[in-house]
Amino acid sequence: MTGPVLAVDQGTSGTKALVLCPVRGVLGSASAPVRPRYLPGGRVEVDPRRLLDSVVGAGRAALAAAGEPVAAVGLANQGETVLAWDPATGRPLTPAIVWQDRRAEQICTELAPHAASLQERTGLPLDPYFAAPKMAWIRRHLTRRGVVTTSDAWLVHRLTGAFVTDAATAGRTQLLDLDTVDWSPEALDAFGLTAEALPDVVGADTRVGTTTAFGPPLPLTGLLVDQQAALLAQRVTDPGTAKCTYGTGAFLLAQTGPRPRRSTTGLVGCVAWRLGGGTSYCLDGQVYTAASAVRWLTDLGVISGAQDIDTVGGSAPDAGGVTFVPALAGLAAPWWRGDLRGSVTGLGLDTTAGHLVRALCDGIAAQVAELADAVAADLGAPLATLRVDGGLTRSALLMQAQADLLQIPVEVSALPDATALGVGAVARLGLDPSLTVQEAVPEWKPAAVYEPQAAAGNAAERRARFRTAVSALLDASA
Repeated sequence: MTGPVLAVDQGTSGTKALVLCPVRGVLGSASAPVRPRYLPGGRVEVDPRRLLDSVVGAGRAALAAAGEPVAAVGLANQGETVLAWDPATGRPLTPAIVWQDRRAEQICTELAPHAASLQERTGLPLDPYFAAPKMAWIRRHLTRRGVVTTSDAWLVHRLTGAFVTDAATAGRTQLLDLDTVDWSPEALDAFGLTAEALPDVVGADTRVGTTTAFGPPLPLTGLLVDQQAALLAQRVTDPGTAKCTYGTGAFLLAQTGPRPRRSTTGLVGCVAWRLGGGTSYCLDGQVYTAASAVRWLTDLGVISGAQDIDTVGGSAPDAGGVTFVPALAGLAAPWWRGDLRGSVTGLGLDTTAGHLVRALCDGIAAQVAELADAVAADLGAPLATLRVDGGLTRSALLMQAQADLLQIPVEVSALPDATALGVGAVARLGLDPSLTVQEAVPEWKPAAVYEPQAAAGNAAERRARFRTAVSALLDASA
């Protein structure tokens, strides 16, 4: 049995750190905000130094709260966020371009003839969401100096001096060959990145080095991209099972087992994790705006924050004929139209704030339901349940809407901070290779289970309204 570990989840809007004990649970926790800049033209960026400061600050504060030493540290990252940096000094050479950023759209347009072969090789559709188009954009427009990588490689280098990325994060670049789990020369050539020095691709449970950033020397023994870390914490380890995390966006991942799957429905085929020398794969679908859409309603003054979703939404019996497509940063899977804008239709003089909140809940839930349908089509069987985590799962209104539109039970994790818990488990595996995955991952149990309450016909009607609104957006942009 290993001692406590420090698990750090570096996310889009903040960093959360937990001190985790396999017997006593969470011994200490802390968080530090990260505030990306949302700029015109769909640009989203952040000062890389803020990312590092948040990791160190949250980690040190969690250790102080726990009041006892830890044996190792694990780090989760936000995936497709990239920057250029100087490997000699560790100094950033550019801002970090955040996963939501759309500035590489033109590069993707130019590479359209390679889209099919890139998807077959890497499992990823050609879209600015992924890291490689952003990396190519940096090389074309900002600097040819240093190295250009995802944010995890820079953070790990600053913490330990190592130059590595885990296989699951590498799988989010569109530069990783899904079959060999190594960099693809063909993909590198397509993006004009052949000459780049890229980090070594390692297992999530690799002991990559030692850091003194949090105080006494600590081995860094766990690395994993955020959504896959949550997948592990939710114990979604059997093929055909799935989870959805509701954070800045909503991300549905379905486990597919030891062989890679190429989606035929617009999902992403990617690495779930590489542990103990073996690779597990998953299908992944994204909703770009979930909590960020709630923040948008908050900024407009419709609600005062996410805690108001149920009280304000509960003031209306339904959406009152309002349909909200919350494509505020475009539509991801299965449409892959990041250029689209959101829409709110069916407004009337009798429309209230409650109707808008209900419509937003239905809009988020309908997008997740589309992803679940795509998973069912790819795997040849429908999902039996959906495990969920993330801040928005505190909203009973949203979770009930999700169960209603899916027409299956939605099981809410009793364990908050699933991403940190997942990377904590990975750090424990890296510290003690004799542990099994089942031994390292915390016991999973739901805090609540939402059964469908709406009739199948009502759910079908609400989903049909959403699809009609999406079709209108697609037609208008044609």
